[in-house]
Amino acid sequence: MSYRYILFYKPYGVLCQFSDERQPPRPTLKDYIDIPEVYSIGRLDFDSEGLLLLTNDGGFKHRLIDPQFAHPRTYWVQVEGIPDRQALAKLAAGVIIQGERTKPAIAKLLEPQPIMPPRIPPIRFRATIPTTWLEITLTEGKNRQVRKMTAAVGFPTLRLVRVAIATLHLQNLEPSLEVGQWRDLHELELQQLRLKVLPRRLR
Repeated sequence: MSYRYILFYKPYGVLCQFSDERQPPRPTLKDYIDIPEVYSIGRLDFDSEGLLLLTNDGGFKHRLIDPQFAHPRTYWVQVEGIPDRQALAKLAAGVIIQGERTKPAIAKLLEPQPIMPPRIPPIRFRATIPTTWLEITLTEGKNRQVRKMTAAVGFPTLRLVRVAIATLHLQNLEPSLEVGQWRDLHELELQQLRLKVLPRRLR
């Protein structure tokens, strides 16, 4: 069997699956990737953007999504307001979501703020309330976790972009990906990713 390892820059408003039961159906991966034998490794919410990995290698997928094999995922998060040091410290230490504390994370202000492609549709904008970009790195992936974390410390998420999965970072991709584009992982990228997430016997 020939394995495929695909990197996709998911746009806002696209489901991380190849079909939708709703009528009328919402945009899905099928609208961008015509390779039905692959499936996404983990998920990005309908209203989130950024890097998504797809493969038909079941063992590789298991290693990347199983909580016991935690690997870093980094998000650029545009929030309403300007978080202070106390709010960032709470995000880093972990916040209570539905009775459970999130694992420690890395949370910092992005300075200068990143230049991102415009979102369609754009975020809501209020002239009297500033927005701030944060970089948050997690090793777990509970449902809508980043949004719940920023809300818990008083700074609602307006826009959420996953920029890194383990060794893959949106800024370091060659060639770069535009929103809605996909490509197969290069051999070197795959080797580096395997070194990061797979035990030696599975590389």
